[in-house]
Amino acid sequence: MDQNKIPQATAKRLPLYYRFLNNLNHQGKKRVSSKELSEAVKVDSATIRRDFSYFGALGKKGYGYNVEYLLGFFRKTLDQDEITDVALIGVGNLGTAFLHYNFLKNNNTRIVMAFDADSKKVGSKFGGVPIYHIDDLEDKMSDVEVAILTVPSEEAQSIANRLVDDGISGILNFTPARITVPPWIRVHHIDLAVELQALVYFLKHYPLKK
Repeated sequence: MDQNKIPQATAKRLPLYYRFLNNLNHQGKKRVSSKELSEAVKVDSATIRRDFSYFGALGKKGYGYNVEYLLGFFRKTLDQDEITDVALIGVGNLGTAFLHYNFLKNNNTRIVMAFDADSKKVGSKFGGVPIYHIDDLEDKMSDVEVAILTVPSEEAQSIANRLVDDGISGILNFTPARITVPPWIRVHHIDLAVELQALVYFLKHYPLKK
């Protein structure tokens, strides 16, 4: 299977499927229909069937999908057995929330270190994650290839530059700033204000029927 042939939109939905299937497996459920999946992950059945067809994971009509088979398949596809270490840059309100959650439930990522400029936070631990001074970024990152950026907007680009120079592979950017990086670095921008505005717009102009 060539991962490059999988549409990015499909790839983004795989973690949703995995999480729901994992919960079903814990409940002892053996099979699931595309309709049940659709209602749980809020993706229409036709899209789910199309997504699964890229992996040859077609269900049987009247039977649905084998939960254990799909779970094992997506675990391998998502490298779920391999933990990815992540660094958090910026321990403000949002950063602290990330440390509190730390992605450990049904995920293959974990925050292993955090950085901040506040000397009152430096040297402490939150949820078992050590907080280092931002000046020590290059010394501490070592093998970490993924970073979450929750710093003030005006500092986002300079921090991103340092991460790039240090060999980062991916950045999850929660600042409103649109940072510029080389083409071999993957950046996902998540602007919560924009997402909220989009939600309100769709509620007003495309209301869902009960």
